[in-house]
Amino acid sequence: MAAFVTISRLAERGSVCCNKPARESWQRLLIFEFTCKYTGISAILDKSESAWIQCRNKFSYRGVLMSFISYLINGISLGSVYAIIALGYTMVYGIAKMLNFAHGDVIMVGGFTIFFAVSMQGLPAFVGVLLAVILCTLLGITIEYIAYRPLRQAASSLAVLITAIGVSYFLQNIALLIFGANTKAFTSVVTIPAVKLANDQIIISCETIVTIISCIVIMIGLSLFINKTKAGQAMLAVSEDKGAAQLMGINVNGTISLTFAIGSALAAIAGMLLCSAYPSLTPYTGSMPGIKAFVAAVFGGIGSIPGALIGGIVLGIIEILGKAYISSQMADAIVFMVLIVVLLVKPTGILGRKIQEKV
Repeated sequence: MAAFVTISRLAERGSVCCNKPARESWQRLLIFEFTCKYTGISAILDKSESAWIQCRNKFSYRGVLMSFISYLINGISLGSVYAIIALGYTMVYGIAKMLNFAHGDVIMVGGFTIFFAVSMQGLPAFVGVLLAVILCTLLGITIEYIAYRPLRQAASSLAVLITAIGVSYFLQNIALLIFGANTKAFTSVVTIPAVKLANDQIIISCETIVTIISCIVIMIGLSLFINKTKAGQAMLAVSEDKGAAQLMGINVNGTISLTFAIGSALAAIAGMLLCSAYPSLTPYTGSMPGIKAFVAAVFGGIGSIPGALIGGIVLGIIEILGKAYISSQMADAIVFMVLIVVLLVKPTGILGRKIQEKV
């Protein structure tokens, strides 16, 4: 008899749920609890009441708003990673006028370097990050010197593009040979506590906080470097006219190598942030983020540092909201469709500028 009384009480609560999905979720939980336990009715009541409260909060206007804010924060975090990666693309293209499609695999190299140092050798996290930055910087300089510099005067840019794809596959296969194809569990190097807001309805992870702050600091530091230092002014001069810059005494080769070094160091940082937020690592980890970061660079205006930031943030928000509200399977397609629409309306991107051909 007590069981029937309890069910009646629970049914009254279930009837006030605000919509059909909420009622169905609550009813499934009730049936499961009642059929799995023949005693302990009060415990069932407590759990079901808690589930009803969660159900009500989820489908209330406040719950919808809190969910949207959480998705928005996650989108900004993912977009910050894309923005950091996109800087490598936009700097190399803006200065050397070439597309480094091996850039995404430098992210993977940085991730595996941290994994090897921290998880396999037991070194402190900051040592692993420092080693990743140094190794990726040297790797970027080496790639530029061996693969791209001999093709700088090539008659067709297609040769550089094919070489970049070849370097990408080379790095992936080296990682396969050393670490194997199995997915590795990446240990997050970020250890600060998460931030809880709105009565714990919004939880901002430590990786999200560090990613957003790192992106802001990198953008400000890079902008100051480009505009306030001699090396940054040399980069601007080379981006405008390599021949004129060389006549003015600027070391063009050294400037381009410095650009690759900075972009590769940022790729190592992006690899650390990406793998900390999504803790898995394979030889193909950097492929899709690299492509999406290239989309972000084009979206914001390739060659523009603020454009890389805007493009990355917008792209990350679109991807996360697309997964949450439309379809997780269609999220990537939505990202590329938005890119197509933007390029049809503004081919140079949001902050891009049309380059006049010299004749």
